[in-house]
Amino acid sequence: MITVIAALVALLMIAAMTFTRFSKSEQWTATVTPLASIIGSGFLISGPLLAHEFGGAALPAMAVLLLLAYAVGGVIRWNIVHVENYLESAPFNDPISWTARLTQLVLAAAYAISVAYYLKLLAAFALKAVTVPEQWRDVIANAGVTAIIVVLMVLAFGGGLRRIERIAHATVAVKIGIIAGMLAGLAGWWVVNWGTPLSVPPAIITWRGIPLLLGLLITVQGFETSRYLGQSYDQAMRVRTMRHAQWISTVIYLGFIGLLTPFLGAAAKAEGVAGIIDVMRLVAAPLVIFVFIAALSSQLSAAVADSIGSGGLMNEISQKVLSLPAAFALSGALSILVVWLTDPFEVVALSSRAFAVFYAMQCALGIAVSWRRSIGGWPLRIGFAALALICIVAALVGAPAES
Repeated sequence: MITVIAALVALLMIAAMTFTRFSKSEQWTATVTPLASIIGSGFLISGPLLAHEFGGAALPAMAVLLLLAYAVGGVIRWNIVHVENYLESAPFNDPISWTARLTQLVLAAAYAISVAYYLKLLAAFALKAVTVPEQWRDVIANAGVTAIIVVLMVLAFGGGLRRIERIAHATVAVKIGIIAGMLAGLAGWWVVNWGTPLSVPPAIITWRGIPLLLGLLITVQGFETSRYLGQSYDQAMRVRTMRHAQWISTVIYLGFIGLLTPFLGAAAKAEGVAGIIDVMRLVAAPLVIFVFIAALSSQLSAAVADSIGSGGLMNEISQKVLSLPAAFALSGALSILVVWLTDPFEVVALSSRAFAVFYAMQCALGIAVSWRRSIGGWPLRIGFAALALICIVAALVGAPAES
């Protein structure tokens, strides 16, 4: 029954996101871009990692992480209006203009690192389905990821990456539908087992949990994509839809962790970043298929999108000195370096650190424009400074999940 419920909900959601008038509206298409990034791979790895570190307090820990992300999203939304308007008329050598370009460079590097993050997770999930000698697992995973990145680089030189991007974007409806099915499956377990005593592990709240929580910032990141959709949507639309994307993702994340409550003990013992597969097998064995589909579609589509984002930013920052193919190649080389120098746990924290630096710089941009234009006043600047400090701490001490 659980599997049937999950399948029906997934199919209905996919149909609603593919064929309805609302799914084709500008409001929804502007919401989907940040939403698809926020609830991608993080949705699959956050449960076991938080259960391992925080036990029964996994849900409050996720709430804190989402609150931090929403606050940072507030900075980005403020910048969409005020920083963009300032930069439109600012001279090339204005210090704020230089800071904005440096911020773009940091984001380009963060995207390149996140490509390694997404594809390392994709490899972890793919290898979970096959038997591979433990001593060869990392080598095979890294070689496979490197091959995918090389293919993306070749496609960039041949002009075919945009076609792959269109296919990847078409999987968004499937990914969100599958996630809805997983949530429905978990809810179905509660219905079937209503009245059964729950075995919830004790809450673990210690100072050492803070670095891990900060190291998981990447799992709820993606809302900043609205900042760079200016060619497609006006400011009001981007601000509104980014807020909606964060609201929807918050409900999904909290719902997922809450529904996982009976399985937190098992989740805490799950091995590797693909541990959610072992957990969903306890709910209903066929749901493992849902996890594989969600993992493979979300990782590959996100990797393609971030490859394009990184290459495009490097091309723009270099004032077209770097051609688009050369920029993609540079981004791909950085991704390959990260792949071979990190394990799946470390790359989560490294990617979080890169985005934390970007968010701290966005806070600095907001403070500078607020001061220069006398907008917002001291309460806003103090709030932005506090968030910048948190992001800097995340960049400095964000811990790998295995620690």
